[in-house]
Amino acid sequence: MTATVGALEPAMPPDGELTPLADYLGSVLRRLRALPALDLDLTQAHGNVLAENVLSPHPYPAFDQAAIDGYAARSEDIVGAAPDRPARLSVVGDLAATSWRPARLTLGTCFSVAAGAPLPVGADVVIPPEWTDQGMASVEVKHMVKRGYGVRRIGEVLPEGSILAKAGGTVTPAVVGVLAAAGIGHVVVRPSPRVVIISTGDELVEAGRVSQPGQIVDVNSHALTAATAEAGAHAYRVGICDDDPEALRALLEDQTGRADLIITTGGSGTGPGDMVRRILSRRDGSRAGSVVFTDVSLAPCGTLGFGTVGTSQEVPIVCLPGEPGAALIGFEVLARPVIQVLSGAEPVFRPSVRGHLLETVVSPAGLREFRPALAAERRGGGYTVQPLPGGPRTLAGMADANALLVLGERVTTASAGTTVDVLLLDRRR
Repeated sequence: MTATVGALEPAMPPDGELTPLADYLGSVLRRLRALPALDLDLTQAHGNVLAENVLSPHPYPAFDQAAIDGYAARSEDIVGAAPDRPARLSVVGDLAATSWRPARLTLGTCFSVAAGAPLPVGADVVIPPEWTDQGMASVEVKHMVKRGYGVRRIGEVLPEGSILAKAGGTVTPAVVGVLAAAGIGHVVVRPSPRVVIISTGDELVEAGRVSQPGQIVDVNSHALTAATAEAGAHAYRVGICDDDPEALRALLEDQTGRADLIITTGGSGTGPGDMVRRILSRRDGSRAGSVVFTDVSLAPCGTLGFGTVGTSQEVPIVCLPGEPGAALIGFEVLARPVIQVLSGAEPVFRPSVRGHLLETVVSPAGLREFRPALAAERRGGGYTVQPLPGGPRTLAGMADANALLVLGERVTTASAGTTVDVLLLDRRR
């Protein structure tokens, strides 16, 4: 059930120049295809993305019915009704939601009805009990009610053939309810991608202990597993892999059988200890796939890797930097959109708005910078955006952020009061 991914051979800029972020993302995402669709039971489909539009096979409601409890009547029989001049109607029967025998009104009569009950032929209004004396054999109506009040006509909620849910949308609890109401028990959806997360580095130690000199607590595999789950995927944390070429090869090959996507962190640079880049960027006769590491005009990540691994089947892989703040930014910019494409979700990217900057910030020339920030809606419309201290590499800044301030490659200084791009993270707090 692995997605198809084409060979990644992005157009490289002249020597010494960085690949523009937009060009890089386009070259990656164009090579991906959504996972093959599945037909699932409606309840099991919750949280998945629809692979096709869902049309209403029947009108809902399927018959004219009472929308509220009360008295089903003809509006012409209660014209002019008032507290000092009530209209009197004979109550000729009771109708519950389980009633199925046809009923018909005659002049000056009504039925006591429950919400959901079929509407008697001739009725065009349901009078609330509180607007009457709540009589049983006969009832006095003390307020005139307009035609159509308390009535739900056939197909009024969902006409037959109407689009109930669009392809690319997520099956939410409300969508489940709408589809169930329309008599739909199965839907065609994309499965949630299975994503494996691996941290690499000899220096890494498991969380739950304080690092010593020469040791760094593994932050990334925990944080990115949570980020992957938040993106709607099935996240599998493998944990730490040492900088051992054979161990890394074996681990990746083993994981291709359970993964639709693999995410690694660390080892993506050009230093002597950057094993991930050295191993994955080489193609040889013993394995399939390869990974291209690209210097991108992106702060704080810089270098990102994307390609495929695996001999029995090729699985997409995203390689992110090892610094936790940069890894989280890299996930938002590259890995999350990849997950969205695999799952068939639309839109692929987080929602963005324009925000009023509350503080002057300086940005590196030639790089598109993503910086943690707090966005707030302004009274009267629009947003304000407050950059968080410490810059984009501060993990605490990412923890506090509900947005990412985006500064373009040509921006070196953004003054307070200017309008800037803001990516909304939509954290559920």
